[in-house]
Amino acid sequence: VQLQASGGGLVQAGGSLRLSCTSSGVTFSRNAMGWFRQAPGKEREFVAVMFSDGGTTRYTDSVKGRFTISRDNAKNTVYLQMNNLKPEDTAVYYCAADATYRNPWYYSIRSYESWGQGTLVTVSS
Repeated sequence: VQLQASGGGLVQAGGSLRLSCTSSGVTFSRNAMGWFRQAPGKEREFVAVMFSDGGTTRYTDSVKGRFTISRDNAKNTVYLQMNNLKPEDTAVYYCAADATYRNPWYYSIRSYESWGQGTLVTVSS
């Protein structure tokens, strides 16, 4: 599975962005799709995941109520709608694919087999 993330950019605090991640793999619909982020000098951290059942989602606490993950299996694309952005959301955002069904360790980078190249989100105060 090859992943291509896009949609990052510079936005003021309180603004919105929508990230997209398109897969070239034929097994997209059977993969859980996750978003992670890595701020300068910090480790990569889990942001959100949508399981292959298309309905189950999980979010890290800091983005709950502000970010929404969704997927369109017909387009082999997963989205991350980010609203009310804060300066602490500044990071490179990565999408990732996990072939395991409803993996209980969805928050771990080690659970994901394929990664996109990352897209930079910068939130100014």
